Amino acid sequence: MNLSASSQDYLETILDLSYQNEEIRSVDIAEKMNVSRASVNKAIGILKTMGYITQERYACIMLTQSGRQAAINIRDRHNTLKYFFSEVLGIDEDIAEEDACRMEHAISKETFEAFKKYIQKETP
Repeated sequence: MNLSASSQDYLETILDLSYQNEEIRSVDIAEKMNVSRASVNKAIGILKTMGYITQERYACIMLTQSGRQAAINIRDRHNTLKYFFSEVLGIDEDIAEEDACRMEHAISKETFEAFKKYIQKETP
């Protein structure tokens, strides 16, 4: 997946919003991410070009199958890292959240899989 950290954040946000609402608008994304609508529109253009979302002119935003899978994978990395930091290492939940947000974009697939195996082995 050759997505920038920003594009990954947008996919994650769109996934989260899709669980709450069938119709996702640019303004919803802007509010949730605390960014301008212009920033959202730029990101939407990039994600559409990459085939991760669809949006007809002035219509709602929808994840494609590949977009949904990418977003789920990003969310899984985030949740696994946050769990590892807070539950295994005992780091404060807010700090664990911030660190997971930063690391989810940089961690390799191999390292992430090792994290998951370690957690499964160490967690009853």
